[in-house]
Amino acid sequence: MSSLFTPLQLREVTIDNRIFLAPMCQYQCTGLDGVPTDWHLVHYGARAAGGFGLVIAEATGVSPEGRITPWCTGLWNEQQVGAWRRIVDFGHSQGAKLAVQLQHAGRKASVYREFEGKAGSIPVEEGGWETIGPSAVPFPGLATPREATAADIAKVVADFAAAAVRADEAGFDAIELHAAHGYLLFQFLSPLSNHRTDSYGGELAGRARLLLEVTDAVRAVWPAGKPLLVRISATEWTDGGFTVEDATTVAGWLAEHGVDLIDVSSGGNVIVKIPSGPGYQVPLAAAVKRAGLPVSAVGQITEPAQAQAILDAGDADVISLARVALREPSWPLRAAAELDASSRARYPDSYLRGRWPEVEAVR
Repeated sequence: MSSLFTPLQLREVTIDNRIFLAPMCQYQCTGLDGVPTDWHLVHYGARAAGGFGLVIAEATGVSPEGRITPWCTGLWNEQQVGAWRRIVDFGHSQGAKLAVQLQHAGRKASVYREFEGKAGSIPVEEGGWETIGPSAVPFPGLATPREATAADIAKVVADFAAAAVRADEAGFDAIELHAAHGYLLFQFLSPLSNHRTDSYGGELAGRARLLLEVTDAVRAVWPAGKPLLVRISATEWTDGGFTVEDATTVAGWLAEHGVDLIDVSSGGNVIVKIPSGPGYQVPLAAAVKRAGLPVSAVGQITEPAQAQAILDAGDADVISLARVALREPSWPLRAAAELDASSRARYPDSYLRGRWPEVEAVR
């Protein structure tokens, strides 16, 4: 059996292969109210029908001010729950498992979407909002955030927990906490953006405090049988920043706090040239795996043989696909054909004639 199509057990959830859809922002909430639309149903539904084992929905704000843009999805009210439930139900009907990435954008919030033709922070008078961060240190090109107070931090923790309850109501099988790419939880982790001198700053244990508090709050309300994932940036690719060694240490702490898998990415908190290339983040995943948790590798993994080799080498337990999945909603079905694993692929009945070896249609 192809390792890519071996089931993965996380708590009481069985994922039928090791191919995850990485969370990717869609910026398609037309009402600017955080409610997912038909776009999201078609986008995630196509990947569920296309054979992905776990479909992870995009960075979803735990509060209105937690969104990256006004066009981002949310999970802070019941209308959003109902819209997500429709998407989750369809994904389940195709045999996929569904997760949602919960996030607060912190100092990178209240910005224009990438295809808007504008860049930078949206002014309050144009529908933007004041941002917060661990310190009053702006991301280059964006507005300076207000340093988060103790009350702000307590609200962030409570908002994550409340969003987790709603994620369960919507039927999601897993939650991923977004502690990567320079958003709020990672802003606290990084010494480049966290200059605090209280218990949420200083050494790594202080800088990781918010992430661990959020993890505990979510785990307390999230069903014991459902897994909790965390995405981290394992390096900032620059001197003085968060390191692979830091990431491995934090992953060990997260394991002690009930996390089941680490989704390993990198960068996003400072502007720096990343030395990218095919599978460039795989060594980061392999390093973090030493903490003892299963890990997902992501980043310019585009070919089935490449993905399977990463698993076979023991460098990761899961392959997450991002940009290639935007081009190929049914990438897992291609992988099954190329790896001689079609018997393990999850084909919708109406697509069986496309399976390799070909199956005759029944009329």
